[in-house]
Amino acid sequence: MDACKELFSLPTEEKAEYMDAAPMDPVRVGTGFNSAVDGAKFWRDYLKMFAHPELHCPAKPANLRGTATEYATRTRGLMLELTTAISESLGLDGGRIAEALKLESCFQILVGNHYPPAGPGVGAIGLPTHSDHGLLTLLFQNGVDCLQVKRSGEWLLAKPIPGSFFVIAGDQLEIVSNGRYKAALHRALVDDEQARMSFVSLIGPCLDAVVEPIPELAREAPEGAEFRGIKYREYMEHQQSNKLKDNAALDIVRVQREILTRGLAQQLSD
Repeated sequence: MDACKELFSLPTEEKAEYMDAAPMDPVRVGTGFNSAVDGAKFWRDYLKMFAHPELHCPAKPANLRGTATEYATRTRGLMLELTTAISESLGLDGGRIAEALKLESCFQILVGNHYPPAGPGVGAIGLPTHSDHGLLTLLFQNGVDCLQVKRSGEWLLAKPIPGSFFVIAGDQLEIVSNGRYKAALHRALVDDEQARMSFVSLIGPCLDAVVEPIPELAREAPEGAEFRGIKYREYMEHQQSNKLKDNAALDIVRVQREILTRGLAQQLSD
């Protein structure tokens, strides 16, 4: 977080090469989510860095690379352990999800977020309602509680145990588990008086892995597979290039039962 503060305070010309970056460029510095498609002003500065299989990092501040390297390694190891536990919780071998998603070559991204205080009565939003495109996300924040999670149609303020991480289920976990785990809808609000900072470490499948429900889980489900397969790279490009809107990206891979039922009925009538 300290290194990110230094980066955000640098003169514009020292970070300009990262400010015009495209959604899939390995280092991005900016505001909002994707200013080309946001359609609204979100109260947020951010740094995004691809961290695995290879770390990409701005040259300044000088201490950022070493800190990011260690943080990426340690959080990636933790999330891989969690993936083993999740796999076992689904009645699978501990390494089954890692095998299916080629997690030995997993994609990882680090994101530093800074949400300046908005002032009274502004009602600013840091990030709109969304789910994360990856498998698992670890989120650490500076003690200003503005993260909300949607549960049973209601927004709940997420208050962490001091010194802990939030663990957020992402879209790829919902797909690979055939809906047994649900991607968490969440949003970031902005405090009137205090700046909020968060630091995110996210892992996803290998970019070239085709993500689909694990066959064993699809066979157990009453209606079979809930999602079709898609290459993670294509999924991520779609989600990152469009406005954030709930978990709309999942709709491009969700099996449309109503359409399939109508199509089958038509075939039978013919």
